[in-house]
Amino acid sequence: MSDIKNQAYNSAREIIEKAGLSTGSILVVGCSTSEVVGNTIGTCSSPEAAEEIFKGIYDAAQENGVYIAAQCCEHLNRAIIIEDEAVRGAEKVNVVPRPKAGGSFATAAYNSFKKPVALESIKADAGLDIGFTLIGMHIKSVAVPVRLENNSIGQATVLAARHRPKFIGGERAIYNKELL
Repeated sequence: MSDIKNQAYNSAREIIEKAGLSTGSILVVGCSTSEVVGNTIGTCSSPEAAEEIFKGIYDAAQENGVYIAAQCCEHLNRAIIIEDEAVRGAEKVNVVPRPKAGGSFATAAYNSFKKPVALESIKADAGLDIGFTLIGMHIKSVAVPVRLENNSIGQATVLAARHRPKFIGGERAIYNKELL
C-alpha cells in the first residue's frame, strides 16, 4: 500500500507543477480503486487503497495550498466532495458517500476533510483521472491533456488535464501566451 501512496503523491505533485496550480486552486480527482487493485471499474471497491491514494494526493495538495475535489461515482451522478472553505457560497447538495454508493475515494475524502460538503458539480483548474472515471465534466473550459511521467497508480492508468482560457476573437486576435 505504501507504493500506491507514493505513486499517488508523485502523480499529484506532477500535475500540480505542470498545470501551474497555486494556492486556492482546485484539483478534481476521480478514482476507481477497483482499477487500482487490478479489477474492472465498479467491481471491487477498496477502502484501504482509497485511504492510501487520498493520503498521497492530499499531501501533495497541502504542500501547494491546493484543494482536492473528490469526484463520486456514477451512482451519485459524479457529485463532488470538497472542503467547505474552498467553495463558500456554492450551492450544496445533501449526500454522504459510501464505498459502493459514491466510491471509496470520495468516502476517504469525506472522512478526512475538516468540513466536507457535497456539490452537484464544480469547475476545477486541473484534474487526475485514476482508472478511467471521466472527470472532464468537472474541469473548466478548455480542458487540455497533460502527459504525466507518473501515469499509473497500482494497476490503474492515470490521465491528467488542466484548463486554459478559451480563445476568442478569431484569427486576428492576439493571445496572452502566459495563459496558455
